[in-house]
Amino acid sequence: MRFSCAYLVLITSAIAGSSDGINESANKNVLLIVADDGGFQMGAYNSMCITENLDKLAKKSLIFDNAFTAVSSCSPSRSAILTGEPNHQNGMYGLHQGVHHFQSFDQIQSLPKILSKRKIATGIIGKKHVGPADVYPFDFAHTEENNSIMQVGRNITKIKILVREFLAKSKKDPFFLYVAFHDPHRCGHTNPEYGQFCEKFGNGEPGMGLIKDWSPIYYQPDEITPPDLPYFIPFTRAAQEDVAAQFTTMSRLDQGVGLIMKELQSAGVDGSTLVIYTSDNGIPFPSGRTNLYDPGLSEPMLIHSPLHRKRQGKVTYSMTSLLDVTPTILDWFGIEKPSQLTGRSLLPLLTDEPEEDRPIFASHTNHEVTMYYPMRAVRTKRYKLIHNLNYKMPFPIDQDFFISQTFQDMLNRTRNKEPLNWYKTLQNYYYRPEWELFDLRLDPEEYYNVANKKSYKKIFDDLKTQLWQWQNATNDPWLCAPGAVLENTGEFKLHPACLSAGYFNDDLY
Repeated sequence: MRFSCAYLVLITSAIAGSSDGINESANKNVLLIVADDGGFQMGAYNSMCITENLDKLAKKSLIFDNAFTAVSSCSPSRSAILTGEPNHQNGMYGLHQGVHHFQSFDQIQSLPKILSKRKIATGIIGKKHVGPADVYPFDFAHTEENNSIMQVGRNITKIKILVREFLAKSKKDPFFLYVAFHDPHRCGHTNPEYGQFCEKFGNGEPGMGLIKDWSPIYYQPDEITPPDLPYFIPFTRAAQEDVAAQFTTMSRLDQGVGLIMKELQSAGVDGSTLVIYTSDNGIPFPSGRTNLYDPGLSEPMLIHSPLHRKRQGKVTYSMTSLLDVTPTILDWFGIEKPSQLTGRSLLPLLTDEPEEDRPIFASHTNHEVTMYYPMRAVRTKRYKLIHNLNYKMPFPIDQDFFISQTFQDMLNRTRNKEPLNWYKTLQNYYYRPEWELFDLRLDPEEYYNVANKKSYKKIFDDLKTQLWQWQNATNDPWLCAPGAVLENTGEFKLHPACLSAGYFNDDLY
């Protein structure tokens, strides 16, 4: 993967393997840490971004080089993480906002709901952004629903105190703690006074407040060059400044992770706690968040198990989905996976690399309520097939990214017919064909669509069949879109069918 682990510089021989199954305790626990729009900005993934605590965690974790989100959008991704079901299956079609009523179906059995029934204490600190509350119940909850998201999502001193409080309350019980940072999410849309990525929040400057446990790390825009300015971000001063701000915000998240790990150790539960670190979706730059291109789907993932030391500090290239998080946590607690879940437990990877691999799937419907651009994708190690169901319309730009200096600079350059210093134009970024097939070995930047090439017809047909089978298995309402109508009741109840409406048949017009 060209912007993740291909050149891991830290770790592979840092820890000698030892036997599994040690330090067994009466209670097994889980700490799930999720960054908000986080990417590969850490030393473990060969970035210049200084992340001492994440790198320390990586040294005792299995490091994932082929981890992917199930959807490149915040609430839908978080719903997939916490249910093991893609957004079209659990009902979280877009960002969870009360006014638009995007939320999961009432009958969904989420991870905290399942665990609570097994007398496992559940806690969430930080960004929740999923609902309804009855589907995602936590025993201990400090989120945007009852706090300032800036405080519970970015103030690492407050996060530390809340983690300590949760651990004290659940001392005698097994627990699942979900710490959902709001860093390094963009800030310009909601709190522009704190900078593009809230990189000024809590830095001690006048009006910025002070986060006692944070020592900000600052970067000069001129320092931000490839590979820290990857192919999908324009090589412009505006983008360099944007990424420099993002890096500073990452220093807050990283130091927060260090504080949380110290709390585990102080509470005496670090020897019995499975730790998972990942992000919800790709970084908020072009081709990133809200896209099913690799910059939108690819995620960092670290899994540390104190009971599995064989592959600590090693790298796995196994295809992994965030739909695997729920099955993994259930497996850790010895709970059977619900039959409707298509993900798998990742615990076996902590012992051995599988000889056979599997594809991963992605499903996007909405981001903001106005951003209806349904897409489905299947990705193997070599190929990716994207089905753009709304391909007759332009790809939408979310509010948060729209006002960023990176995008505004791209927009102004395009209007003024100036060079973008980018691998695409806004015209071919906005308007996409129905099917996009990429040979990632030959074209890792996903620039050359080979869907219509005869030499790739078998690959296209095979991936299309796999995608359709997954959509069918997960009850995708968009199974027949955009060319046909799904009939699955009445006389079609026993034999559902996709019936053509002639939408794209020129003979009808």
